[in-house]
Amino acid sequence: MDPKAVKYGSSLLVPSVQELAKKPIATIPPRYLRPDLEKPIVSNAGSISEIPVIDMEGLVSKESMDSSLAKLDFACKEWGFFQVQLALCIYHLNPYSTLVPGEYLINHGMSLSLVEKVKTEIQDFFNLAMEEKKKYWLYPGDVEGFGQAFVVSDEQKLDWGDMFFLTTLPVYSRKPHLFPKLPLPFRDTLNQYSLELEKLAMAILVQKAEAINMNVEEMREFFEGGLQSMRTNYYPPCGEPEQVIGLSPHSDATGLTILHQVNEVEGLQVKKDGKWLPVKPLPNAFIVNIGDALEIITNVVYRSIEHRATVNSEKERLSIATFYSPNYNGEVGPAPSLISEGNQALFRRVRVEDYSKAPFTRQLYEKSHLDSMRI
Repeated sequence: MDPKAVKYGSSLLVPSVQELAKKPIATIPPRYLRPDLEKPIVSNAGSISEIPVIDMEGLVSKESMDSSLAKLDFACKEWGFFQVQLALCIYHLNPYSTLVPGEYLINHGMSLSLVEKVKTEIQDFFNLAMEEKKKYWLYPGDVEGFGQAFVVSDEQKLDWGDMFFLTTLPVYSRKPHLFPKLPLPFRDTLNQYSLELEKLAMAILVQKAEAINMNVEEMREFFEGGLQSMRTNYYPPCGEPEQVIGLSPHSDATGLTILHQVNEVEGLQVKKDGKWLPVKPLPNAFIVNIGDALEIITNVVYRSIEHRATVNSEKERLSIATFYSPNYNGEVGPAPSLISEGNQALFRRVRVEDYSKAPFTRQLYEKSHLDSMRI
């Protein structure tokens, strides 16, 4: 099938919160006040890191594969979130088998130097002058670029944060006015980062299929050549953080999300057993969570989990979320190998093109997109 131009839909243009927060604010603008939400847990201490930690090396080792798969399965069923931890190796073998000290290897194969470059260059990108950032601002009728997504009305409440959202893979799906126009070296770094995360996402998805006895080739068919997008998030400090929300409670519409904390300020919270739990990311680790598309494909064996972002009273918070979705030219629905007479399909099967547009027609809210897919 010929490649299609990726079209998500549109979001209304809104002011930059980063620019708003640069000035002294006596009163928070009413549009950002969120009395409708359960008050955020705002804490600089006591955060938890109970989310399971998965060693990717264990999933490919014959000696530990079974136990590692069981741990992955538990993490996905009980939490819907897990962290991918660093390996404790302090040498990197170059092509000539010479030990190069000082570079850590990460279990998923990405070097620490690349991760650090991404973090530094994202901060530099958000620190660009407003005149420079306007080159990458949201076009009317689009959702890619600087701004906020999921804004569908002029009366809608807004999140306390800016985002820069763009499609990264397949390469043909990159908007000509965005990715190719990014400043160097950020463009090259982001390109390398996106390719490395594609490998990690596919490795995780294949292991998930193994863990639930799903036909691995079906998982590959859904996701190989899949749609990858990235959203870098900037949450400015707010003097009354309990009155606002950085990112509204939601589950991700995509198959898999890989989140990396750019700076040391925490803010991610996960809803478990009806309570919001703050998450403490491990240094240089990725936080991985299941999206709605994977709940559909696994026919609710694995569930997507609501999460949100809070803001800090004194410091900005930055993060980068990489979303991996099924192939844009394909379909999404329950995997045939998981459907039987006693286990009927719980979701409709639709074109990924249509599935990808639907979330942007409504405000970001809990699991509303997934609910629209139920039979």
